[in-house]
Order: sequence, then C-alpha cells, then structure tokens
Amino acid sequence: MKTLLLKDTEEDIEKAAKLLQSGGLVGMPTETVYGLAANALNPKAVADIFKAKGRPMDNPLIVHISSFEDIERFNLAEEIPEKARLLAESFWPGPLTMIVKKGSAVPDEVSAGLDTVAIRFPSHKTANRLIAKANLPLAAPSANLSGSPSPTTAQHVMNDLNGRIDAVVDGGTSDVGLESTVITLAENPPRLLRPGGITVEQLESVIGRIEVDKAVLHKLDDNAKAASPGMKYKHYAPKANVIILKADDKSFTDYVNSKKSEDVAAICYNENEPYLNVKTYSLGKKQDLKSQAHNLFEILREIDLNPQIKTVYAICPKTDGVGMAVYNRLIRAAGFEVKDLEKL
Repeated sequence: MKTLLLKDTEEDIEKAAKLLQSGGLVGMPTETVYGLAANALNPKAVADIFKAKGRPMDNPLIVHISSFEDIERFNLAEEIPEKARLLAESFWPGPLTMIVKKGSAVPDEVSAGLDTVAIRFPSHKTANRLIAKANLPLAAPSANLSGSPSPTTAQHVMNDLNGRIDAVVDGGTSDVGLESTVITLAENPPRLLRPGGITVEQLESVIGRIEVDKAVLHKLDDNAKAASPGMKYKHYAPKANVIILKADDKSFTDYVNSKKSEDVAAICYNENEPYLNVKTYSLGKKQDLKSQAHNLFEILREIDLNPQIKTVYAICPKTDGVGMAVYNRLIRAAGFEVKDLEKL
C-alpha cells in the first residue's frame, strides 16, 4: 500500500474524505496528537485500525465528531447526560473526551465490547473540515504503532505507518501535544480515566466533584478491563529503557551523574541541565506545565534518533493540574518503573 501525504487544502481534504467513506484509514491532525481515523460506523474499517497499529483489540477507541448534534444524528449515545451538555458548553470543541452509554449504531469494535462509547469534538480546524466533509463520525486512536510515542507531526505518522494506511493529512504540529482528557459520565460520580489538557480542577468547576481513577497514576490490574484508551498497557515508550526518579533537583542530578555513560540520558527541566553530565532532553521550565505536556512526545521520539542511548532517567513531574497528564504518560513510557530516591 502506498501512503499518500496530503496537504491542508480543499482538494486534498476531499481526497481524504472519500478514502474514509470507502473504508480507508487516514492519519488526521488534531490539537492533541495525530489520530488514525476510520469510519466509526464501519466495523471492518475500525478493525483495520487495530491491524495497522498492532493495537490490542480490548483497547477502546474514541469517536470524533464535528458538532454536538452529531451525537444524536449518528445515534452514538443511548442518552446525553446533562453533565455532558454542561461540559460540552465549556470545553467543546477541545481536548476533552466524554464517555457515555453507547447508542445502537456504535460497533463493538469501537467500544472493545463495552456498553459505553468515548466521544470527542476536536478544535483543530483541519480535523473538523475532514469529519464534516466525510459526513461520518470517525474512530481515531493516536496514529502511531502501538506502544510507541504518540505522533505530533505528519512526519511522525509517516515514520510509523507509511505503507500501512491510505493517507496522512499534514495539518502542522499538534498544539497540546498530549492526548485528550477522558472522563466517564456513565457512572456517578463522574470519574477521570485519563488526564490531559483539561484539568480535574477545570472539570470540577463545571460539574462538581469527580473521582480520579487509580489507574491514572498507577498500573491497571492485569485482569482489569480498560474503560478508556491509554489505561492498560505500556504506552508512549522509546526503545531505550525509561526510569522515573522521584527526587529533589540535587538528588536527581547527583544520581544521574553517578551513572554517567555514553548510553545514558536524562529527561529533565531547563533548570537541571547545567548540572548534568549526560545527554539531556529538557521538558521546559520547571513551572511551565503546558510546555512540558507539549514537549514530552517530541522528546521521546527524539531519543529514538540516538540508538546509542540505552537508559533514560526522567525527573518525576508534578501530579497536579496538567502535570498529572505528563506524569500519566511518562509513567507508562517507563513501564511503571519508578525509583524513589527520597526513600533511599
């Protein structure tokens, strides 16, 4: 299969839409990361997403729409909870995914056999144009090989999936850089299943108390069923072994420097770089959580460009605000390997 690299033009959007209508797979830009889109109402097309990515079939997908009305128009939900309407008014279009009881039109392939469906209305203009032009809801996980860092550029998608999918639409670099926040409204109280650019505090300011699923900051039990993408498996990992160090700045730099070698690198903050004697990859300033979120996947992919690096020590991010999303992705990239230097 030859993968077409398409531009953000009306002609190329039309080509991509026709590919989707005929059951094809298209990498599309969103404000979070690039998604691998297929017709969400076509079971075979959805199954092809899993094949192209090498993704486990028990990992549910997110359905992307281009208007709130699409939920009813395509019969995606059994009902729309009032809290969903309130959150949509505040955060849609944007990096928020809501899980509700699914409608009869949603195939089991999308929901991984669950009775719920995850729905998002992205704010990226190219994504919205493509969804509207295809006149379909689009199932779309991140457009990468399963387990690899998520793609934030069209080139990242081509690097992973060239020859496996029909096309990629180049819509520039993703703005947020991490996948959307996922909240389930199919239970009471609502529960955060994956943190992202929309924080717990922002959600609670609109709908009141929500719970944070324990799998957000810890490993999901092996026999547990994933209710949201990104909960169950090791994700986002470069080829090098990532180890998170829970430590203050001095303990972090002292420990990493004690491991100095040509095959060792560090993921750190700008403030740490002058004190480290190994190859460094900076997330940004220590207090700039949005930059850290934006830069993380780019860093993980950049590490793969240096095959000499075998071990990466990462400073442990904060777990409040957007920092929770950075920690959530980084701990999965590390396969949940965390060394607590504060307890040594």
